[in-house]
Amino acid sequence: MINWNGTLQEPTEALVHNRGFLYGDAVFETLKVVDGKILYWEDHYFRLMASMRLLRMVIPMSFTLEFLEQEVVHVLEANNLKSSARVRLTVYREDGGYYTPQTRNVGYLLSATALASQAYELATAPYEVELYKDFYLPKHLLSTLKTTNKMISVLAGIYASENGYQSCLLLNESKNIVEGISGNVFMLSGNRLVTPPVTEGCLQGIMRKQILKLASKIEHLEVVEQEISPFDLQKADELFLTNVIVGIQPITQYRKKSYSHTVAAQLVALLNANLV
Repeated sequence: MINWNGTLQEPTEALVHNRGFLYGDAVFETLKVVDGKILYWEDHYFRLMASMRLLRMVIPMSFTLEFLEQEVVHVLEANNLKSSARVRLTVYREDGGYYTPQTRNVGYLLSATALASQAYELATAPYEVELYKDFYLPKHLLSTLKTTNKMISVLAGIYASENGYQSCLLLNESKNIVEGISGNVFMLSGNRLVTPPVTEGCLQGIMRKQILKLASKIEHLEVVEQEISPFDLQKADELFLTNVIVGIQPITQYRKKSYSHTVAAQLVALLNANLV
């Protein structure tokens, strides 16, 4: 028996033995589905496979692109989600051992919730950010993966909530801007659109990849991957965050600096054009 929030009950794998819960020994993908189609599915799939290999997980022979796609469809049908949905696919190493696992085999969990809109929308409400400086992201490969160990993002979210900000920007040990709490960061200065390279420790974002591709099609816009210091933010014209669910989230203010969202609006239009 176990005690779960004051209630004695039989243990289950989901509560007690799941290594994703116990040690953060899991990776996940957050998917946006529109009319039964997983957006950027191949990019998600190959990122998941690369992450599993890096974490020394055994990839089951059944984990084909088609199999996992069908598993997503099953959970959507079971929840009667037909228009637009957010799906989380978590892959965890199976039970056994403590810090050192006894197996490299994996299990997986899929869950889905409805989204209000199919298309990406440009938010215009105030969105103020601040730097989170209590802890820093390390500049190594693990920082680029979507693992279930997201404590720095969690603490940054609490800091933002307690201090009246909508989000925070995370830093690495070199004190450079890495990303937001739940997405990559882009900065427009003049005609240069800049985002940190993954060597800075930022997530290998699926939407980041799309924005880099689409931004290169905008005339007179130079797209650059390079370090961003906090001092650069004061000179920027636009600042925005990206992820697959929201698309583009414009940042309207950082300290005394306010930002426009002209290029962000162009990119949202291009994103939606590609959804048709």
